[in-house]
Amino acid sequence: MDEIEALKAYNNIYLEIMMRYKAYIEEKEVLYIADLPKLVTPSDESVIMLAREIQNSFPLYTYDENFPDAARYAYQYMKGRIADISLPIQIWLTPSQTIKYGAGDIFDKAVALCSVLIALGNVSSRIVAIVRDSERDFIVYSEFKDHIIGVNIEKGVKEYRDLDSLLKEMGVKASDETTVYEFNDKMYRDII
Repeated sequence: MDEIEALKAYNNIYLEIMMRYKAYIEEKEVLYIADLPKLVTPSDESVIMLAREIQNSFPLYTYDENFPDAARYAYQYMKGRIADISLPIQIWLTPSQTIKYGAGDIFDKAVALCSVLIALGNVSSRIVAIVRDSERDFIVYSEFKDHIIGVNIEKGVKEYRDLDSLLKEMGVKASDETTVYEFNDKMYRDII
């Protein structure tokens, strides 16, 4: 058996074990919506190291001058170096795990991105979660000077006048059967 076949065998065994204990694992992975701020960890060592890598890509990083470009760099990192995965069980990955393994689902990437943006100096950075039926959409936004920098892992970076403009572009209407909430490491708030 060569190395690749052995790795496939291990992966299949791990998958078998996960599926056997799926209900138990998911029961222990329960996280209430109001507990989501616990996932955003800007002071985690892996997050800080990534933030430093981003800062070091500038000749002299200053928050006021370079944060918008640093946010774009962080987006490119999440888009290009973190593989999209969907596991057969629902588990919450920490930003450290997402960075370490270079993999996560769209939610894991948004949480890691928010953590990095806060570590880059923007304490206003938050994740907006939009839930329609079984569909979920996440955007990380940061208030910066007189506007908002919105980062959608799937669509890119865009600037907005305010949060209402961002939500409007995402198709959010108060009359919808939509749940919208935002959070970061310090707060959780229902928007709709």
